[in-house]
Amino acid sequence: MKKRIDLRSDTVTEPTQEMRDAMHTAVVGDDVFGEDSTVAEFEALAADMLGKEAGLLVTSGTLGNLLAVLCHTKPGDEVMVEKKAHIYYFERGMTTVAGVTPFPLSSDRGVIRPEHIKAEMRGASGHESDVALLCLENTHNLWGGTAVTAQEMDAACDFAKQHGMKVHLDGARLFNAAVALGAPAKELARGSDSVMICLAKSLCAPVGSALVGSREFIKKARRWRSILGGGMRQAGIIAAAGSVALRTMVDRLAVDHENAKLLGRELNTIPGLKVDESIIHTNLVYAVVDPAQTTPRDFVTALRERDVYCFAASQTELRFATHKDVTKEQILEAVAIMKQVYCK
Repeated sequence: MKKRIDLRSDTVTEPTQEMRDAMHTAVVGDDVFGEDSTVAEFEALAADMLGKEAGLLVTSGTLGNLLAVLCHTKPGDEVMVEKKAHIYYFERGMTTVAGVTPFPLSSDRGVIRPEHIKAEMRGASGHESDVALLCLENTHNLWGGTAVTAQEMDAACDFAKQHGMKVHLDGARLFNAAVALGAPAKELARGSDSVMICLAKSLCAPVGSALVGSREFIKKARRWRSILGGGMRQAGIIAAAGSVALRTMVDRLAVDHENAKLLGRELNTIPGLKVDESIIHTNLVYAVVDPAQTTPRDFVTALRERDVYCFAASQTELRFATHKDVTKEQILEAVAIMKQVYCK
């Protein structure tokens, strides 16, 4: 049977054989009791790679982000977020669980600069909430996978801290940024008080994320994880795959980035599709659809009938994600099919 070409998201990646073997042989214990050595090893590895004191295994990036908000804020606080940030655009825990108010900021294609923060700061009149937290995102999903440099991250973090804010980094694809920029992930994370990284996107683990920060922060996050029902028992089975992901899957992200550039170039050869190739920093590609020819939703439906999968990101754009399980040859095959569909 012909294998589908799935470019919807890097979340569709399957674990490697090494991950499967590690899960099969993992030493496990009750992690809620602090007795799972495989989890402890994973959490120490994640913390070390991001330059923080301690780490916490969580089931998802959404949970990791929510724990960070709960730890850094109190109900009634405000949280500054980029206006298209994943934590603001797609996640609901900030308001419904943490009881804080998101304060959306403008940016330069996902890069929050001190002037963006300063422009929205208000005087202390007694009528405003306290701005307790700045949330950053790297790479920035809805701006096309923008990789934010260490210097840009530092500038935003320093300004926020000068004004009494904590900083949380949604680093779901932080290692994509690190590879694209040729900088260690810990350099990109150094100004943040907490960082979440996802294991189940381009790093190809089957499930899980990590939240890292100071030892006191992780102690607090662990309590909140328990309150929200996120405690796990023999979680070493998950953590074992996560450790393999961190040790073996980071450097190969460069292949995904090259394939994304190839895909962007090839999509631009299809009349009616337009890709800004200059903003393809990592593994995400956004293409604008000519409304006179079709809509993203109709195009996605037509491609699915031919076993090519992508994502309708909006009423005008398609999103593609390159990853381990789509080869260069499959990308070229997918483009050939798109030409047949789009140019018929």
